[in-house]
Amino acid sequence: MTGPRYFVFGHGYSAGHYVATLDPKSVEGVTVRTRDKASQLAAHGLKPFVFDGEHPTDGIASALYRATHLLISVPPGHAAPAGAHVGGANARPGDPVLRWYENEIAHGSPNLEWIGYLSTVGVYGDHDGGWVDETAEVRPVSARSRERVAAEAAWQKAAATRGVPLAILRLSGIYGPGRNGFVNLASGTARRLVKPGQVFNRIHVDDIAGALQLLAERRLGGIFNVTDDEPAPPQDVIAHAAELAGIAPPPETPFDTAVLSPMARSFYGENKRVSNAKLKAAGYTFRYPTYREGLAGLTADAERAKTAAPDQAG
Repeated sequence: MTGPRYFVFGHGYSAGHYVATLDPKSVEGVTVRTRDKASQLAAHGLKPFVFDGEHPTDGIASALYRATHLLISVPPGHAAPAGAHVGGANARPGDPVLRWYENEIAHGSPNLEWIGYLSTVGVYGDHDGGWVDETAEVRPVSARSRERVAAEAAWQKAAATRGVPLAILRLSGIYGPGRNGFVNLASGTARRLVKPGQVFNRIHVDDIAGALQLLAERRLGGIFNVTDDEPAPPQDVIAHAAELAGIAPPPETPFDTAVLSPMARSFYGENKRVSNAKLKAAGYTFRYPTYREGLAGLTADAERAKTAAPDQAG
């Protein structure tokens, strides 16, 4: 075997952008949840496996045996039987990958050299707008963040048993092509909610891929905040996107009077500024240090927002 061999659990938005930077011949497999997506990826030279977390899938164990690099981008506690509400009462707790493949990963996979796990800065919870780094206390508020803390610990145990480095990437709000303020402006769903003092960090999907590339190639372990340089009020980001698109921004709405889903409201219950100094010290240079550079590079989405603006006004 020559060169790295990758296996990816969860070919979603972030992991998919990373996989796109790899030679398909170096990818032992990726998992998806539907046969339709599996067919699409197979047409692009990848080896997809349909894995829902509720059952093992034929072929994954042998692919793990050959893999040198393992990336996990599957959320914990979200596996449910067919037809059940994902994340609902019938969902099984815990990490779905370790549920079925812990033995193969912790005690098998003889070629394994590195594991990467995509987590979230949500594990830090609320720090009243203060700065946090990787040494900060985790104060998970939501159930999904508590599940992430448990999953991180489970992966740390599995990696320690296997004796390979584990990189936990704690991601902030993800944006990029097809998933950004321009898209929300074009669809009419963009809102400028104002909660005094509230800030969020963000991360461009290309920087997630870049950070993964650095950590995987150097086989670095540890916890890394993968987040931009500038935590900023969310309404400022929408206003800047509207300015770049040359359209009027949506009006400001006081947070206290806004009608929000419980999940959306829970995001605003966590206020912190997340440091990326450790990742920079490891040698990573951000392609998009703030939302300004990131949005400026999304010209196709900006043009669509500008085109859609007259329809919204009417």
